[in-house]
Amino acid sequence: MVDDLRKYLNHLLEKVNGLHCILITDRDGVPVVRAVTERAPPLALRPNFISTFGMATDQASKLGLGRNKTIISMYSSYQVIQMNKLPLVITFIGSDNCNTGHILSLETQIEPFLKDLAAVVADAP
Repeated sequence: MVDDLRKYLNHLLEKVNGLHCILITDRDGVPVVRAVTERAPPLALRPNFISTFGMATDQASKLGLGRNKTIISMYSSYQVIQMNKLPLVITFIGSDNCNTGHILSLETQIEPFLKDLAAVVADAP
């Protein structure tokens, strides 16, 4: 299952111009499945960077607007889009001029694969 998902994620990377990485992790930033190009910034792939989403989404959910679903961070050369699919987090890293809407639309294409993956992660000790 994981190999098929990795192949599919690599296919999605090729479809979106400027997308460098699709990373599915647990809430603590531990990678479960990833598809990465050579242009992905290595520091952004580290668990300590990815795990900050959990804290940020918890804080954003306290604003009284409901549960936070997605955080988009724009940097000088990259954009990072993280989606809350607890117990999983999906992280997309793209160039600063990558089409953000196109990245957001990938959620519906990846979501069918997440149910089984989430069950495995939830059962892990």
